Amino acid sequence: MLEGISRRLTDILRNVAGKGSISEKNVQDAVEEIKVALLEADVNLRVVRRFVNQTIEEAKGEKVLRSVDPGQQFVKIIYDRMVEFLGDSRQDLQLKGPDTLSVVLLLGLQGSGKTTTAAKLAGQLKKEGRRPLLIAADLVRPAAVEQLRLLGEQVGVEVYSEERTDPIRVVREGMKHAARGLFNTVIVDTSGRMHLDAPLMEELKSIRSASNPDETVLVADAMSGQQAAEIAKEFDEQVGLTGVILTKFDSDARGGAALSVKTMTGKPIKFVGTGEKLSDLEPFYPDRIASRILGMGDVVTLVEKAQATIDAREAEELQRRVESETFTLEDYLAQFARLKKMGSVRAVLEMIPGVQGKIDEDQIDEKELKREEAMIQSMTREERKNYRIIGPSRRKRIAKGSGTSVHDINHFLKKFEKVRLMMKKAVKNKKYQANMLSQLGA
Repeated sequence: MLEGISRRLTDILRNVAGKGSISEKNVQDAVEEIKVALLEADVNLRVVRRFVNQTIEEAKGEKVLRSVDPGQQFVKIIYDRMVEFLGDSRQDLQLKGPDTLSVVLLLGLQGSGKTTTAAKLAGQLKKEGRRPLLIAADLVRPAAVEQLRLLGEQVGVEVYSEERTDPIRVVREGMKHAARGLFNTVIVDTSGRMHLDAPLMEELKSIRSASNPDETVLVADAMSGQQAAEIAKEFDEQVGLTGVILTKFDSDARGGAALSVKTMTGKPIKFVGTGEKLSDLEPFYPDRIASRILGMGDVVTLVEKAQATIDAREAEELQRRVESETFTLEDYLAQFARLKKMGSVRAVLEMIPGVQGKIDEDQIDEKELKREEAMIQSMTREERKNYRIIGPSRRKRIAKGSGTSVHDINHFLKKFEKVRLMMKKAVKNKKYQANMLSQLGA
């Protein structure tokens, strides 16, 4: 995500940060390059002008030009401005307590991913301990109600729907059903259109009056760039918004939508859709996204994802196995499963500082990882526990079962031996460094 703008800005800032001293001309040149990068990223022109003017005003002051490390000071200014334009700080949904009914009204154009986002949000709120109800009020798009029913089943959330043609009536009856059923959160999936029109806005205003929502959130396609900000502005003026959810954020290489929405509307981005799975909805942290855009990585999110897939006890057991050389192909297969839960390999790597914007497609062969997974799954339990028993006849059988060749099996087993050795060395080095630090501390 955001590869294009990240690559450009990282190169620009690297040149400035490496200078022992900088002049007003250096600042002017760097800001001009940043301006071009933002425009190429499809950031709204007014947003770019404001960003550039504020940056120049602060960067040309004595605090930067005469500081001990002016290059780094300039980078910090760019980072601070980026965080400010993305929304300053994390803004969660403002819902009432668990004993009172809260309502989230979702709006958006057709194709923005509104129905899927409704299910994703319901699933997330359910994990947080709330009892959500989905109301299917999109009666325009064919199969929208059935789609929401299927998605609701997948996340284990009830969907209220009726065979009606009046969405306002459906919402009113759905609200009554929520009160009777002791639900504490209602998420309303409304109709969209291919473009903004007066009948849609009137319908949404009526639904808003009928549901009295705590949150009115626009679901917008991140890949539409600054157009998403223009759409958000129009919805806010006509209906009133409290926030935005950007979908397809994992596919957004430019970043125009994320950088334009907050400044154009004053409304925060609350969540981003990061994949097709129903678990792929993440809170939006402006500081973390700014770090990714500027090539600084996102270690906090990476650690959170890792903690969500492996607990401390499992980590200790894994370390013990590596140290005692009992790390098996079964353990290796388990790491594949954990990596999948964290997202794509590319997405995980891009959270590492310095990596964002530098990954070439040919450097990440996710198909190769899937082939390796198929190889292990074609092995017996005994073979996974002790790969040394895998002789020629076993290798032929595994190759046939995994749709690979004996050569592929040979190559993978050699690679696995190297991985085990590297992991053992890494653990030993970590222990050695810990011992040295404790001695220094003593």
